[in-house]
Amino acid sequence: MNFFVRSFSRSVIIVLMTLKGFGANAQSTVIPIETKNNAIVLRVGDDKRLSMVYFGGKLANNTEYAAVPKVTKQDKYDNVYNSAYTTSGTHNLLEPAIEVTHADGNKSLELQYVDHTVTKINDDVSLLSIRLKDSLYNFEVTLNYQTYYNENVTEQWSVITHHEKKDVVLNKYASANLYIQADSYWLNHYHGEWAQEMRAEEEQLNHGIKTLDSKLGSRADIFQPPVFMVSLNKPAGEDEGLVLYGNLEWSGNFRIDLEVDPTNNLRLIAGMNNYAANYTLKAGVAFETPKFVYTLSDKGKGEASRNLQSWARKYKVLDGQGPRLTLLNNWESTYFDFNNDKLSALLKDTKDLGVDLFLLDDGWFGNKYPRNGDHAGLGDWEVNKAKLPLGIPFLTKTAKQNGVKFGIWVEPEMVNPKSELYEKHPDWVVKQPNRPEFYMRNQLVLDLSNPAVQNFVFGVVDKLFVENPELAYIKWDCNALMYNAYSPYQKNQGNFYTDYVRGLYSVLDRLRAKYPKVPMMLCSGGGGRVDYGALKYFTEFWPSDNTEPIERVFIQWEYSYFYPALTSSNHVTDWGKQPIKFRTDVAMMGKLGFDIVVSKLKPEELAYCQGALKTYKEFSEAIWHGEQYRLQDPKTNDVASIMYVDSAKNNAIMFNYLVNQRYQAGSHLPIRMKGLQEDKMYEVSEVNMMPGHNSSFATATYSGKFLMTVGLNPDARSGRNSVLIAVRGK
Repeated sequence: MNFFVRSFSRSVIIVLMTLKGFGANAQSTVIPIETKNNAIVLRVGDDKRLSMVYFGGKLANNTEYAAVPKVTKQDKYDNVYNSAYTTSGTHNLLEPAIEVTHADGNKSLELQYVDHTVTKINDDVSLLSIRLKDSLYNFEVTLNYQTYYNENVTEQWSVITHHEKKDVVLNKYASANLYIQADSYWLNHYHGEWAQEMRAEEEQLNHGIKTLDSKLGSRADIFQPPVFMVSLNKPAGEDEGLVLYGNLEWSGNFRIDLEVDPTNNLRLIAGMNNYAANYTLKAGVAFETPKFVYTLSDKGKGEASRNLQSWARKYKVLDGQGPRLTLLNNWESTYFDFNNDKLSALLKDTKDLGVDLFLLDDGWFGNKYPRNGDHAGLGDWEVNKAKLPLGIPFLTKTAKQNGVKFGIWVEPEMVNPKSELYEKHPDWVVKQPNRPEFYMRNQLVLDLSNPAVQNFVFGVVDKLFVENPELAYIKWDCNALMYNAYSPYQKNQGNFYTDYVRGLYSVLDRLRAKYPKVPMMLCSGGGGRVDYGALKYFTEFWPSDNTEPIERVFIQWEYSYFYPALTSSNHVTDWGKQPIKFRTDVAMMGKLGFDIVVSKLKPEELAYCQGALKTYKEFSEAIWHGEQYRLQDPKTNDVASIMYVDSAKNNAIMFNYLVNQRYQAGSHLPIRMKGLQEDKMYEVSEVNMMPGHNSSFATATYSGKFLMTVGLNPDARSGRNSVLIAVRGK
């Protein structure tokens, strides 16, 4: 067998392969997978092995994929490197995508092509399913590739089944196995902690394996999220370069292996983490892996992110093409110290401010163990009678009288040891028997792999809706990691990590079946659970508990590469020393909310916030559903600049933030806009100014070509540390 790999251009990744006897009449099946601009091509060889032979720009017609020139290079390791789903225990010696232990104890697997089907879901979406089967064992894997043609996005996952006489153990079970060739590979990935989410790092990948993973169980993304970029040949820029974005749709432990193999090719394997998770699979049961979503762009990071954002709004995020509610949260106003009178006053503040909804945060529940701090009460979801003797119905009624909606915080997956729930059901708690308990935020995780716990968690939220039909919003939190992971319910502890997440999804499926439209925020002590596996149930997520606005510029910026703006809940708080204008302007970069003491605002500050909400409403279509363009990166510029353009390219808004406080830092040169119509005229003017302040930025009318070629200087500097420019089509 002969094998050759070559990159013909920066915009195309080619993997060429010649088989023994391959020619015009060879028995070979070529399977193209195309989007608007890109293609993956799989090929079945004479030996029935499925290989990935092409990944890059779409060619003129399908016949050209089979006609790739057969330049040969002897491959002494046989056809192992470019497998479409690499197995373990036979001829492969590199990192596998799947590893199993059969019922008889044998650990070998060799998958051969059986057949494939293509299902046209609609004009944009197609599903290719390829069935593979072991030559000796009654063991099958179906590889699924769901393409979104116009968005240039692919979701990939596998379904594993067997009909062996006894249980089979899955030792590794990836969702996707990609094979890429380029001159060099540059990985951009992220790390973090509480209040330090999405810290970016870029490095060149060299020979060996780089693994991105989580072993945290719950709140799995807090140290490292399941998102990354790989630039090919050189680090990609915002508007140029070849770059692949990847994101695993899974709310638990994940593992992403990036292996530069001995022949300088990149093998990318992504899926659930098999750490402490040898999954016992019964005969006839389908094991479906989570979806791995990716997009390839030859026009840099900006296009890749817009691909994902458009796909997410249309197909993944709950109500991604709908509106979002602005809100006032009580957390930083009251923390756990509130009562009916305080909340009634805050509901009036909500109306005066001009937002849509009031959100009651932690502390409203628990009686035997009142929730007056984070050490007790979690799990006891009855209303605290001392704080709220009139109950939640009084608050929803008061909200309605003030012309606003009412929402509430829950953390139903967790329990305090000091709670009635813990006393009644210690068997529902994730903890190792006979070992000391270890707490995070004074709490433990409930075992959602247990159906009884699933029923309880569903009942917590369902009861709130049943007793309060006008409840309009849920903030769903998850603050603890999974220490001492052990399930009293599971017979096979290797199934626990997987079945916990499946249990969570089962609860959310039930809630969305009964309450399909109610907005819900996905919170996890910040960004501990931000992924598309969860976001199909939620309208938005909480990026970080760190709401200091300069920090938030960087955090929100990095999230924007992978998630649309309407999913990012950004609240104005009292963190830091920045003025209310800067804090609000930064929060407007996504889904706007407030967590401040409105009654303590000065009259001009309140007037500013009310005016900012009107500006936000005017440009919400561009922010929520338009195209996002990053103009100046905060990591390399004094001023960060980002722009949102509505789908008609008629209106846009440009956010400019001074992120460097050193002497004379600012925007000294024009910043070029993006995404406008060249031949259209636009009026540009500054908005969101404090009452009584005049702008140094002159209102004027320019062509889209001028704004994108020459640009404008927003005059962001000390004293003008946030400048918002409205771009209105004439």
